[in-house]
Formats: sequence, structure tokens, C-alpha cells
Amino acid sequence: MSIRIAMWSGPRNISTAMMRSWENRPDCVTVDEPFYACYLRESGLEHPCREDILSAQSSERGEVVRQLSELEPQAPIFYQKHMTHHMPRGMDMHWCAALRHCFLIRDPAEVIASYLQKMPAVSEDAIGIARQWELFEEIAAITGRAPLVIDSNEVLRHPGAILQSLCEQLDVPYLEDAMLSWPPGRRDSDGVWAPHWYQNVETSTGFASYAAKRVQLPEEHRPLADAMQKYYLRLAEHRIQA
Repeated sequence: MSIRIAMWSGPRNISTAMMRSWENRPDCVTVDEPFYACYLRESGLEHPCREDILSAQSSERGEVVRQLSELEPQAPIFYQKHMTHHMPRGMDMHWCAALRHCFLIRDPAEVIASYLQKMPAVSEDAIGIARQWELFEEIAAITGRAPLVIDSNEVLRHPGAILQSLCEQLDVPYLEDAMLSWPPGRRDSDGVWAPHWYQNVETSTGFASYAAKRVQLPEEHRPLADAMQKYYLRLAEHRIQA
């Protein structure tokens, strides 16, 4: 049976670059945000490419769960890129008991600043940081162990060391040449929303070099960043460090 890896992220992280890293392995297939159509149908939100997303994916959660947990993929490793805000509170998460889990985190102020470059407004639900902590606790209770955590800035600082440690703790081989560089361009596995969100990663050939930045948020968004900081810090206590 294939190893199923669930990577839980919020938006405007390095989640797509991380998916590229895993997809470039010869022993891995990936799926890109499989619950996006469910989220749009249930919320009624108007997102870029909404109709294309609803046409491209199942919007029935039971069917998506079956695809992720029961169907056998055509590779030894099945990497699932998930957005935490796509998972409603109260959803039964026991379907992922046998998956191996990792949470990809980023400082809330950086997430909000980046999100506002693509969307006209931002909210707690839209960035999924509080939900990320809730899912961490839910999955820890279901699996009996704390999920792995990686911080995007630490991945950019030390991609080889973090990915090697992550692979070791997921009990899969670390393939340095495959996971640290990849050819540019789109992928068949990219979601249909790629034209709106993936311009930078489509030109990438590896993880970007880390560059420290001072985030200047508009005053109206500072309270949200401050409120989300406690969840980020709780998750960061569990992070893999180089």
C-alpha cells in the first residue's frame, strides 16, 4: 500500500513549492487542494476561477474522502496538499487516521500581507491559522501523536536540512536531487486555479532563497495578525528545526 502524506497549510505559504518538491520525486504522486470545490459550494464564496473549480473537482466531501483514503494511487507515495480553511469545524476527521501528517506554518503578518496582494479582503476564516491549530489538536487526538510541523521561513533558510529531517520522521527516503530542484512550468496536477495563484512557482526551479523582510500591515489588519499569533506560536513549539 502507498504511504499517504497530508500537508496542512493555510494560503500564501510555500505550499505549492512544497508540492513541487514532492511531485518531482519519481516515487510520488500529488493532489492539489482536493476539498476546494467542497469549500466553495458550501460557503458560496466568490473566488477566482470558482466555476472552473466546481467543474473540475467533486464538491461532495464523502467522495473526496474516498478518493484520498481508499483509492490506491499509482505510486508508492501519495502526497496531499490541503488547505486548513477548506475543512469546516465539526467535520469527522477519522478518515485520515492512517495518513502521515505535517503542518506547514508561516508568521500571520506575512500571510495576511501576501493574501492582500491577491484578494480584496482578509479574515480569520480565510487564512485558516486558528483552524490549523484546531486540526493539529484533532489529528493528534485521532492518531495518538503530535503531527510534524515545519515553518516556511526555516524551509527557505535550510531546505535540505528541514526536508531531510521531515522525510526521516515520515519514514520515507530523502531524495535530495529531486526535492531541492525541479523544472519550471505548470503541472497537470496543478489545480485549475493555478493561473491566478501560481505565477511565481511556475517560474521557479527550487525553493526561493530566504530574505528577511519587515512586514508593514495596514493598521486595520494588525488586530487580526495579533489574534492569530498565539495559534502560530503554539504550532511553532512543535516545529522541526535545522
